[in-house]
Amino acid sequence: MSTADSCPWWRGAVIYQVYPRSFADGNGDGIGDIAGIRSRLSYLSALGIDAIWFSPWYPSPMADAGYDVADHRDIDPVFGTLAEVEALIAEAHARGIRTIVDVVPNHCSDAHPWFQAALAGGPAAPERDLFWFRPGRGPDGGQPPTDWVGEFGGPTWTRTTNPDGTPGDWYLHLFAPEQPDFNWDHPRVRAEFEDILRFWFDRVDGIRIDSAGLLVKDGTLPEIRPDRPHPFHDLDGVHEIYRGWRRVADAYPGDRALIGEVWLPDRQRFAHYLRPDELHAAFNFDFLGCAWDPAALRESIDGTLSAHAPVGAPATWVLSNHDVTRHVTRYGRADTTFSFAAKREGIPTDLEQGTRRARAAALLSLSLPGAAYVYQGEELGLWEVEDIPYELRQDPMWERSGRIDPGRDGCRVPLPWSGEVPPFGFSPDGATTAPWLPQPADWKDRTAAAQAGDARSMLELYRAAIAVRRAEPALGDGGMTWLPAPDGVLAFRRDPGFTCLVNLSTTAVPLPPYTERLLASGPLDDDLLPPDTAVWLRPPAT
Repeated sequence: MSTADSCPWWRGAVIYQVYPRSFADGNGDGIGDIAGIRSRLSYLSALGIDAIWFSPWYPSPMADAGYDVADHRDIDPVFGTLAEVEALIAEAHARGIRTIVDVVPNHCSDAHPWFQAALAGGPAAPERDLFWFRPGRGPDGGQPPTDWVGEFGGPTWTRTTNPDGTPGDWYLHLFAPEQPDFNWDHPRVRAEFEDILRFWFDRVDGIRIDSAGLLVKDGTLPEIRPDRPHPFHDLDGVHEIYRGWRRVADAYPGDRALIGEVWLPDRQRFAHYLRPDELHAAFNFDFLGCAWDPAALRESIDGTLSAHAPVGAPATWVLSNHDVTRHVTRYGRADTTFSFAAKREGIPTDLEQGTRRARAAALLSLSLPGAAYVYQGEELGLWEVEDIPYELRQDPMWERSGRIDPGRDGCRVPLPWSGEVPPFGFSPDGATTAPWLPQPADWKDRTAAAQAGDARSMLELYRAAIAVRRAEPALGDGGMTWLPAPDGVLAFRRDPGFTCLVNLSTTAVPLPPYTERLLASGPLDDDLLPPDTAVWLRPPAT
């Protein structure tokens, strides 16, 4: 993109999220790995992206798909080796692609050496101070210390058994029981993670911070009540941690980036994470969860930009990731918003409509000011897989919700690369182990090979859009100006010389004056823009 030479890369990059388990399988065991990613770097290079964000690939028992980390400085053997990762990073850099790794600071795996020592050492073990061990309530300590509900639903405390076999203290886990929370009040925890940052900043360009707003807890353990501050969401003390992390990042030459996963409804509180001495950027879940509605999208865009402006941070635009229902499916429903609380299966979905809207949303998100994220498979137009057999589901959300929330497996199904039948080139020819989640037979028309060279395909739309973005001085970081437009149409200008229109109404609308059509998300009707279609134009010189 045009601003790459004049400002830090992370301000306007197109960043592609690789979910390693589901991207490409190099050794035929049905699970994606480093070898598979390396074999597909040419595909990512042709897509035109600026950086890859890798979801966790660390040693882990995989109770939560690798977000239960046992060692942040190594690679799980199911994915490969640290040497292979270093080769991958070097090969990506040689293609001009930066790399971002996921760091999980709120919790670890119950297999982490610190937690194992905390259990083995009994109540007096010094390692217990690194976590949240507390006695239970009631005369025999048989009740958990609080009634907090976990981020996956269900209880947040698990009782331990002392080395002598007697019931022991309880430990806190905001997620699954296999993910004990660190005590960030302890200096050893803070020092450990700053060292982990250095380990990876010695190798990569950026770090994505999982659950960035949850690290600090109120040590008095108050119950959650609407009339007082939340005991573990977005406590002010978290900002001191990130100021320390920023000092680590700033000690490196070049532009190392810290990118937070911050789920906050309050945009001003969200912006606090992006002050000049804290994180560089954060994920825009407000936009991701927004309805396919012109007023709602405009409000989300305006609110996002106005929250980022006072702190000088770039906005990010995200349509999908490894935690949410794929947007081809969301946009094909009557309710096009996303919310974990409302995630259900069996909702009627018009995939043709969802795909048409997803194409328009791609041009919208790639032309807004700031950085854009692409979740693997969205460039292929993949939909949410909602018929995974119960016995094959692996996401802990499924069981912990009492099998009400379908979980996140449906957006994590392995990618289809080529061929007419599963595994669609995900695993090498001759592999006898099926992919870790089943792929729909209908994806035969969504493989990368089937779409390559087809000007009407989602893949070629993304390739063309990212190429235009790279070539246009107006795109990437910068400002925008809304333009007058018919009801139901979003129209904005980016200088110099770029206009985007998105028609979210039910009728075709005339295009404004232009000198060149740069790209459209679907066929135009002469100079009419059909519903659920976006277009990039070169406006007349003024």
